[in-house]
Amino acid sequence: MKNTLKVERAILNFTQEELAEKIGVSRQTINSIETNRYVPSTLLALKLSKVFNKPVNEFFKLEEND
Repeated sequence: MKNTLKVERAILNFTQEELAEKIGVSRQTINSIETNRYVPSTLLALKLSKVFNKPVNEFFKLEEND
């Protein structure tokens, strides 16, 4: 799965720490999602959707091999 979390975060001018605080996770979790080492739960994806005011599928995309 690919994601544009880092880009979306930059558009809102949030640091990893600021985004993490907004959704109740650690900065390391945000970093792991951005680097594709961690796939977020549905709940976490929905929290991100609320922060970005965009549907989940606009910043998380399935790849051909998923």
